[in-house]
Amino acid sequence: MSGHLIDVQADVTQGVIATTLVGRADASINEARDRCRAAIVNSGLTWPTTRRVTVLLSPADLPKSGPHFDVAIATAILAAAGDVKGLDPEGWLFLGELGLDGSVRAVPGVLPMVLAGRDRGLRRVMVPDVQAEEAALVPGVDVIGVRSLQQVVALLTGTQVPEAPEVAPRVVGQVLRWRGEGRAEELDLVDVHGMREARYALEVAAAGGHHLLLTGPRGSGKTTLAERLPGLLPDLTVEESLELCAVSSLAGELVPSLGRLVRPPFRAPHHSASRTSLLGGGSGRVRPGEISRALHGVLFLDEFPLFSLDIIDALRQPLESGEVTIARGEEVATFPARTLVVLASNPCPCGDYHPDVRLSRCSCTEVRRRQYRSRVSGPVEDRLDIRRHVQPVRPHEIGDPLSRPEPTAVVRARVERARARQQERYAGTPWRLNADVPGPQLAERWPLAAEAAALVERHVCDGSLTRRGAVRVHRLAWTVADLRGLPPGVPPGADETDLALLLRLGRDLPSSALAKAAR
Repeated sequence: MSGHLIDVQADVTQGVIATTLVGRADASINEARDRCRAAIVNSGLTWPTTRRVTVLLSPADLPKSGPHFDVAIATAILAAAGDVKGLDPEGWLFLGELGLDGSVRAVPGVLPMVLAGRDRGLRRVMVPDVQAEEAALVPGVDVIGVRSLQQVVALLTGTQVPEAPEVAPRVVGQVLRWRGEGRAEELDLVDVHGMREARYALEVAAAGGHHLLLTGPRGSGKTTLAERLPGLLPDLTVEESLELCAVSSLAGELVPSLGRLVRPPFRAPHHSASRTSLLGGGSGRVRPGEISRALHGVLFLDEFPLFSLDIIDALRQPLESGEVTIARGEEVATFPARTLVVLASNPCPCGDYHPDVRLSRCSCTEVRRRQYRSRVSGPVEDRLDIRRHVQPVRPHEIGDPLSRPEPTAVVRARVERARARQQERYAGTPWRLNADVPGPQLAERWPLAAEAAALVERHVCDGSLTRRGAVRVHRLAWTVADLRGLPPGVPPGADETDLALLLRLGRDLPSSALAKAAR
């Protein structure tokens, strides 16, 4: 995601005739010797066959992999040989794989590589022609798309650029797609009757970026609520969009023709998904997982207790730190995971359990119910900000003529105003939302009112809250205050903190608080 700038240096001198690549290059880069030689010769250019060629990929202590060094290596060798007059590759960023005929082929991860080059002062970039649109998403960079090594040489020497056939683009996106995957854009909260407490929990989660746990019997509306959560999120900023595009580029899913991504993503993997697909990894090149592909959006994990135990426990790091670190031998990759995670769970395997014996139709034994609930470990549950038990909508609530559910646009407007207050509060800091701020910084710079802090401390002392839970209540209290529009500089009081505690502990919310939230 961050990228490292590699300086490709070439030396052509007298000595034992050989071509040597140094700088901790892997097999795909070592094979570049043969690819570059064939590409140069087949492009009508001269390979230094009677001299010793040494190519250094600097810094030498950094492991390197991938064929995207080909164009830079071939250009450096041609410049060092001196047979092409006026060839000056200094100050350019070159990306692309070479075919044996000299064609420039597409490579994965162009967007984050161009971002890394721009951040290090390189403003001129040559990329495969089929990926020029992707590289152009980065502002402040002059992007030139090329189809062949001959075109690269012509552009560097200022001569006429020759024609070259088009090169096939990389296969992007998922091979199999569901026709109705865009239907989430048409979902609206106005269709959700009743469930006032769950609707408010969704609003708070969207405003502050808080993780959410929804429990309830089957058919109670957990998926209905989760699918409408992305609609409450505001459009992505330019920085957020570029970061999401960079993740999509690394995952091989970016479609440049669609332009910059504007709306937050929504990902909902099946409970049979593997740990690698959810968190990232893979053999060879490490790829980001679903939690990173849903960056700045929503990751919905339905039937969460049915996921593998290693996945459930592995979620501890991203839920706490907002990033995922994958270690594979000498390679360590860290991907962002600032994602709003929504977990949904039934109370038992059959999904019909109800605490009220008169309403329960559960056929599971108590042992099975305990085993099912115990799969969601305590440390994972402690990292979730909001817990809400969803009850099925009663028949009279569906047909109530006085029931006027708020549409998504109205709730999103309140969320946007709350996030604007957070951006103003955290201006000049590395944080954007209340859920991002570490506990020590909250306590020092944005403390609660005295009576509110005492209220949280009492719950810590009686064991209903852990210290981690107290920090999350602190964050929730600020989000509740932002939604209520408290004046700047006024900390959350006992009223806002009490509501945050109810959201955290999964208890019933007072009707007065819900009525105040809808104003």
